[in-house]
Amino acid sequence: MTISIAARCPKTGQLGIAISSSSICVGARCPWLLAGVGAVSSQNITLPSLGPKMLSALEAGKTPQEAIKQAIKEDEHSAYRQLTVIDIHGESACFSGTETLGIHNIVQGNNCVAAGNMLANTEVIDAMVKAFEDSEESLTASLLIALEAGLQQGGEMGPVHSAAVKVVDDYPWPLVDLRVDWADDNPIKELKKLWQDYEPQMEAYVTRALDPREAPSYGVPGNE
Repeated sequence: MTISIAARCPKTGQLGIAISSSSICVGARCPWLLAGVGAVSSQNITLPSLGPKMLSALEAGKTPQEAIKQAIKEDEHSAYRQLTVIDIHGESACFSGTETLGIHNIVQGNNCVAAGNMLANTEVIDAMVKAFEDSEESLTASLLIALEAGLQQGGEMGPVHSAAVKVVDDYPWPLVDLRVDWADDNPIKELKKLWQDYEPQMEAYVTRALDPREAPSYGVPGNE
């Protein structure tokens, strides 16, 4: 059981994915991103290698639709996969195999694409896309708003136990990579709290990486 949204910010060029699932550690298997290239969610009966494979296709100049077609052609079990992809230009594509679990839906929106399986109802995904498109917050915050909207619309059929949000910017490492790998209750709420704690420090960590001379002091031993 999984819901996800992949998106692009036209102002910053950031790409991101927010995702939740009944399974443990969804953030370790399903979201795949490459700065300046694209974002892919490989879900349902997950084959993690499809993420890097589609990103490589995008990097080589393939369109999102071409990247998906290539990936499912090379996967003998593609009927069990649900895939979404968005590229750096905001173009998206999606696929749900015939063996996708339960009630499922995929919706392509403006600079976003959302998908889910084992849903309480198909409107869950519509609510996620609308919430993202209506948001005027940062990409990370907008992704979390969309995830919460899906939950409020009914979410998944069963209990949700893990959630993640990942965003890339201009750097070869993620700008945001936050995960709740297991929670007995409401990992999306815990993920939102993680973001609220991390957001005020986010730019400082970028500065530390790019120019340590300009990094703020945190008053720890050896850091004056």
